Amino acid sequence: MSLVAPLPAAVHPDQTVHPDQTVNGAVVDKVRRVLSAFGPDDVGVSLAELVRRTGLAKTTVHRTCADLMAWGALERDTAGYRLGLKLFELGQLVPRQRILREAALPILEQLLFATQETVHCAVLDGHEVVYVERLSTRHAGSAPSRIAGRADLHATATGKVFLAWTPALAREVLSGPLRARVPRTITSPLVLRRQLERVHAEGVATEYEETRVGYLSVAAPVFGSHGILVGAISVTAGVRRGLTDRLVPQVKAAGRAVTVALRTGDGRQIGEAGEVRGASLRMSYA
Repeated sequence: MSLVAPLPAAVHPDQTVHPDQTVNGAVVDKVRRVLSAFGPDDVGVSLAELVRRTGLAKTTVHRTCADLMAWGALERDTAGYRLGLKLFELGQLVPRQRILREAALPILEQLLFATQETVHCAVLDGHEVVYVERLSTRHAGSAPSRIAGRADLHATATGKVFLAWTPALAREVLSGPLRARVPRTITSPLVLRRQLERVHAEGVATEYEETRVGYLSVAAPVFGSHGILVGAISVTAGVRRGLTDRLVPQVKAAGRAVTVALRTGDGRQIGEAGEVRGASLRMSYA
C-alpha cells in the first residue's frame, strides 16, 4: 500500500473512473481514518480501540498501521499505537503556521513576561481557530488550550478577531446555531454581530467566561502584506477585576509588533489559504 498515493481527480460524469483512482482514494481514506482516530490525550491506543474508532475491519486497520509504522507516522509499544515523529516533522514544514510562529515568538515571549499570563498565536481553519503557539508560566492558571488545539470562533477572543475581519465567514457563523460551551457563551446572533462591529472598530476582541468559567481572553489581529489578516494573538487569564482594561493595550501593541515583523521579514511569503483581505473593507455581517 502506498502512503503517498494521490487523491483522485475530479471526474466528469461522462468520463470513466480508472480503477486505480478508486483504489487510491480508498487507501487515502483508510489512512485518514486511522490517523484521525487519535486524540490529544492518547498515549497509546490498542488495535481493538482503533477498529472501534475507525469503523474499519480489524485486518484493514492492522495492515494500515503496519504501513504507517514503516513510514514513521505511527509508533508502537506496550501501551499500543501512537502518532510518530514523521508527522511532527511534516507539521513543522507547514508554511502558514511556521512563518507566523517564527515572527510572533519573540513578541509572544515579551508579552508573556509583561503579563505573566498564558499567551497564544492562532490561525483560522474553516469555522475554528487553531493555536500554533502557546506560552505560559508556572504561575498562570490552566488555560483551556493547547498547541494544535481547536476552538469555536464565536466563543473565543481569537475567533472573534477572524469573524470581525471576515464578513462572509461571519455571515455563515451568524446564520447557524451558536453552540453554548458555558452559560456565558454568546448564542444570540444579534449580540454577536454588534460585538464584531465593535471589535473591528476598536481593533481588539475580548471574551469573558465564554469558553471556560473563570477565564477571560483579549485578542488582537495580525496582518501580513497588503493588509491581509494572517493570524491573531491573545492573552488568557483568570478573571480578575480590571484585568481586561490592563491587557487591551498590551495585546494591541503586541499584535502591531507581529504585523511589523511579518511585513519586514518572511510574512509576505505566507500562502493565501486562510488569509483574509479585510483591513480596508467596510464590514457588513448582515
